[in-house]
Amino acid sequence: MTAAPVSPPSLEPVIAAISQVLLGKSREVKLALACLLARGHLLIEDLPGTGKSTLAEALARCFGLEFHRVSFTSDLLPADLTGVNVWEAAQSRFRFQPGPLFCQVLLADEINRASPRTQSALLEGMAAGRVSVDGVSHPLPEPFLVIATQNGLDQGGTNPLPESQLDRFLMRLSLGFPSRTAERALLEGEALQPETITGRLGAADLLTLQQACQRQHCGEVLVDYVLDLLARSRQRGMRGHPLSPRAGLGLLAAARAWSLLEGRDHVIPDDVQAVLPAVAEHRMDGGQPRGDGAELSAALLGSVEGLR
Repeated sequence: MTAAPVSPPSLEPVIAAISQVLLGKSREVKLALACLLARGHLLIEDLPGTGKSTLAEALARCFGLEFHRVSFTSDLLPADLTGVNVWEAAQSRFRFQPGPLFCQVLLADEINRASPRTQSALLEGMAAGRVSVDGVSHPLPEPFLVIATQNGLDQGGTNPLPESQLDRFLMRLSLGFPSRTAERALLEGEALQPETITGRLGAADLLTLQQACQRQHCGEVLVDYVLDLLARSRQRGMRGHPLSPRAGLGLLAAARAWSLLEGRDHVIPDDVQAVLPAVAEHRMDGGQPRGDGAELSAALLGSVEGLR
């Protein structure tokens, strides 16, 4: 007899806790949570000091996940990230010493300041949940999430991420400046620090939520809507790069997560429209400044609405 699915815990305490740390950014908080629930990796692009690292740490602490932060500087080597084999003379053998990549949430801070070789060291871990060192494969912990931050590409000392690595990030977000009201509260000391957050939920709760996302119902009409978006992005005359099948899978997974956050057991077109900018823009603009990506996603959504 098959056991009934476990009911997912409420995410309201998590949203409330992170919103007390990152003031006035409720939509961005929900998108980051949707990315985690959909088992995706998150890229946060914005100016320094806008709360990118704060969001990453608060997200990890709310689920009680092991959290590592690595500053991606120009002299960071791939082995500094993945780990190395260390010779043990007493045992006459090599022992693998894991690097900071072996955690549940990795904050890759200012990823575009590292060399392309070091940036690519993340790729296998993000894609397959494991890394290979000296020909031996080592599995990463479960769950595993990379939250990478990067400054604007117009700032000095940055190396743009290649399109193949950009595609490994399910979502790209930009936090932007807070509203005047939120910034006043920040200046008056009302924002909490991430380290004050105790685990609202646990890793087992996160796994239950991720499994619940996969069970969210997607009807044929909804799948047709996603297919229309993908097909329209590939037609001649549409600006930007076409969306791949992987992008379509990511879009559907993110929409399932968003529908769960909205308290529904099924996905509607509004869910797809809510997550499409975060899922599609960095793929369509190839990592260029976000102004182009916003125009591309708006044009895509508008054109498909006109076709239906």
